[in-house]
Formats: sequence, structure tokens, C-alpha cells
Amino acid sequence: MTSATQESGPPKTPPSKEAIPPAPQVGAKAPVHPNLALPTDKPTLIVFLRHCGCPFAEKTFKSLTSLSTQYPEVNFVAISHSSPEATERWVVHVGGNWEVNVVVDYERELYAQWGLGVSNTWHVFSPVTLYNTIKLARDEHIWNRPSESGSRWQTAGAFAIDQHGVVKWAKVAASADDVPDLEAALRGLGVKVRPKPPPEPRTDGFL
Repeated sequence: MTSATQESGPPKTPPSKEAIPPAPQVGAKAPVHPNLALPTDKPTLIVFLRHCGCPFAEKTFKSLTSLSTQYPEVNFVAISHSSPEATERWVVHVGGNWEVNVVVDYERELYAQWGLGVSNTWHVFSPVTLYNTIKLARDEHIWNRPSESGSRWQTAGAFAIDQHGVVKWAKVAASADDVPDLEAALRGLGVKVRPKPPPEPRTDGFL
């Protein structure tokens, strides 16, 4: 287990941003790419992970896998830009992919096509983000994991696309700790979201 605020290596200036198109808006046609096939018989919920090792990526991925077992009428996809080997190990460590299709986009072609580029220092290291990193570790026991590959500067995002290839919901992370509301994404697809079960009582610390 690594410290709550540790990332892969010491802070450095983010790499220069390459020109990428804006993220697709609700009502637009989803970008087409041979490495990301969208089914025509069911809608799709896509999550672009920040990087394998990021605790907020882990929280998002665990939410995605949980939903994937509850809503078989939806195609669930997670996209990673870490290496195939690092992605596979990370998926195992965080509990498996369940019914989620994991796509490795090592060259970040899909990220760029969906308008997700390089972030900035404030996006990653703002006081609020660092506080929420510690809070996530304390409250949900999700910590930074060693990052074998991938960039901390990558912007995350999530999109819901209907079976006709039209974007029905979109979220580009405003900061590293900005976790998408995946149930809102399902509602954007017209899926009736079932109520969450009550949380189990905590047995650690003070009640």
C-alpha cells in the first residue's frame, strides 16, 4: 500500500497538450474507431480511466463492475491507457472486471478522439483533490496503488451512448477526484435505476 497522496513518481510539469477535438456533446454521434465497437442491440456506458493505480479510477471501476452485474441490458466498457500487462494486473487487484469489457488504448487514440487530453497541475494536485484522496482512503479504504504505466496527467471521462450511436450523457472530469455519477449515465439512457441497498454499518472506528 502506498501513501494516500503518492502518484507515480515526483510531481513534474505536465507534458504539452496536443490539439484534440472537444468531447462529444449530448445529442451528437459517438466517434467511430475500430478498437471500440459499439453494439447496435443495446446501449453502452463507457468509462475512460485516469490511469491504473489512481484511487479515483479504482472507485469508478468498482462502481462500473457493480452496475454491470445488475443491468445486463447495457454494454459496459472501461478504457485504460496503461499497458496491457499493467491493466490486467490492476483489474485483478481491484476485484476483477465482472461483465465489463476492458479495452487498452495504450497510444491514447480513443482518449483523444473522445476529447480527453492532458490536464494541468491544479487538476491533479489542488488542495481539494489531495484532501479527497486522503478521505477516500480513510472512508472507503481505497488507496493509491503503484502505477506501472500510464500518465497521471490524463483526463478521465465517461459517456453513455444509445444503440443508435448517439451520445445521451457525457462527463469530462473537472479534476482528478471528479468521479462520474454512473447511475445518472444509466438514467440518461432511459434505464430505470433500482434503489441502492442501505449501507452496511461500519465496524471500525467510532460508530
